[in-house]
Amino acid sequence: MSRYEAVIGLEVHVELKTATKLFCGCSTEFGKEPNTQVCPVCLGLPGSTGVLNKRAVELAVKAGLALNCEIGTHTWFDRKNYFYPDLPKGFQISQIFRPIAHNGYLDIEVNGQEKRIHITRAHIEEDPGKLIHTGESITTSFASYVDYNRSGIPLIEIVSEPEIRSGEEAKAYLEKLKSILEYTGVSDVKMEQGSLRCDANISVRPAGTTTFGTKTEIKNMNSFRAVQRAIEYEIDRQIELLEDGGTIIAETRGWDENKGITVSMRSKEDPDYRSFLEHEISDIKLTPEWIEEVRAALPELPDARKERLVKEHGLPAYDAGIITGSLALAEFFDAVYEKYPDAKTISNWIMGELLRLLNARNLELSQAKITPEGLAKLLELIKKGTISNKMGKEVFELMFEEGNDPEQIVKERGMVQISDEEQLAQILTEVIAQNPKSVADFQSGKKQAIGFLVGQVMKATKGQANPGVVNTMLRNMLAEK
Repeated sequence: MSRYEAVIGLEVHVELKTATKLFCGCSTEFGKEPNTQVCPVCLGLPGSTGVLNKRAVELAVKAGLALNCEIGTHTWFDRKNYFYPDLPKGFQISQIFRPIAHNGYLDIEVNGQEKRIHITRAHIEEDPGKLIHTGESITTSFASYVDYNRSGIPLIEIVSEPEIRSGEEAKAYLEKLKSILEYTGVSDVKMEQGSLRCDANISVRPAGTTTFGTKTEIKNMNSFRAVQRAIEYEIDRQIELLEDGGTIIAETRGWDENKGITVSMRSKEDPDYRSFLEHEISDIKLTPEWIEEVRAALPELPDARKERLVKEHGLPAYDAGIITGSLALAEFFDAVYEKYPDAKTISNWIMGELLRLLNARNLELSQAKITPEGLAKLLELIKKGTISNKMGKEVFELMFEEGNDPEQIVKERGMVQISDEEQLAQILTEVIAQNPKSVADFQSGKKQAIGFLVGQVMKATKGQANPGVVNTMLRNMLAEK
């Protein structure tokens, strides 16, 4: 592997978060019955013409600015001519010659190393329809059906420079891109619904050389983890083929998630789209003043929010990076902090219990029933000594599942921590009497023996004794003997 270098560029299609399509008034709502959100314009029927959706332009400019791009003040649409069953007009309206945004970048961090990935362009285009295959994949299907509900939905295609060198870097790039688009409200970036889709162009070359190798394009990757795995497999496949004296073929390959391999779909040659100006849609002319208005309306972006959590709240950079990687998580953190201003404690519970339960149940934060107010109340109960940290984790899980108030859960389940020394004294006396060997061990200098005695008290009280109070009381009582 060290003898070769991978050269990877990503093409990311992002559905813009508009209520209607790019050139017509049809709804963009996801999940409706096939072919129920269509009209003559998005079906490409003869004689139909569309009108540009202004909101789509605004969102595209917002995305470009958030990605540090230059914004074109005069751009237009072109016709990209090709035949495919999901393209009813026989051409796609896109921006071939003058994209709305270009020459941008975003910064990623992999294994503690920062790297800047440049963005060639981000252009507006309409989405084609959706092919629904009868088999597990396009290569095993005997028929395909077409749903045109997606036809005409506004997209931006974001094209990176071929500066990515590994599957891990590609995953980091996509995660950062997703968070920026989510923060700006440009898209809901739901890969499972197809609102964020990624194709990867991959080639390898001898390390130290600058000439590009023959590239393959990988499709059908439905998660960031799938993108990473597909890239890593394809890099290994190409290197092994070259080492065996073979030749890389320019082709489109599909990712088979179940087998963990890429499979050949079709040969890939540089296509001649015979692109030319789309004469039925007006040019886009933007004033510098309007562009600056959009820039001024940008929200706090992930990097700025991360820096704020580090500088203002004293969080470690790692914690701040995890929390700000998701807008929902960052807003949850801020809402808890308003009620319970202890950033590190909140971070520990979010990164520990909250993310553990979300990952275990494969849920989004919006699907969990716990609220920021509920977590703040729980942390107050632990701080006051009403319940122990261990009890707190049990209460947290019940809150996550049921959404109940932590005080109500503690009361109903009798989980109040015992901190009263008079109440504990008799139990400690009994434990000391029942465990003379551990007592002798402790008094002879084996300080770890105290842990066993604390455990026996916790067992006797069914976990309700305050372990800190128990530890102190035991040491005092044993010192007097």
